[in-house]
Amino acid sequence: MKKILLLNGPNLALLGTREPDIYGRVTLDDIVARVKDAAKGKGFEVDAFQSDVEGELAAAIGRARGVYDGIILNPAAYTHTSVALHDAIKASGVPTIEVHISNVYAREGYRHESLTAGACVGQICGFGPDGYLLALAALSSLGANRQF
Repeated sequence: MKKILLLNGPNLALLGTREPDIYGRVTLDDIVARVKDAAKGKGFEVDAFQSDVEGELAAAIGRARGVYDGIILNPAAYTHTSVALHDAIKASGVPTIEVHISNVYAREGYRHESLTAGACVGQICGFGPDGYLLALAALSSLGANRQF
């Protein structure tokens, strides 16, 4: 069975109550459950991890090599600041899709630049929690096309 690592960055444990006008009322636990359920139907197993600590996220990405077939990553605010996450993604060699619940390009200017997206095979943003399911579908498609 193929394995996916679902990683979420800072403040995403607060989903459901954090700025619901932007992020909605769905909790991170809800998202993880939806992704795991959808993954079963595609023959994937999902491990999920959330941290507010950049180094913990970088370490999780680094440990993914040889263990996971893909990563779904919402780096949250680290998107715009973390060379460390960019480098970890590149070094891991694991196909990674960056996800954002909101459309970061329709928000404040400082959110328009992603330091992590260039290390990823793709980026999905603006589709709410469904973005995670879209990322799962994209990883499944990559696998079907033997790109991982």
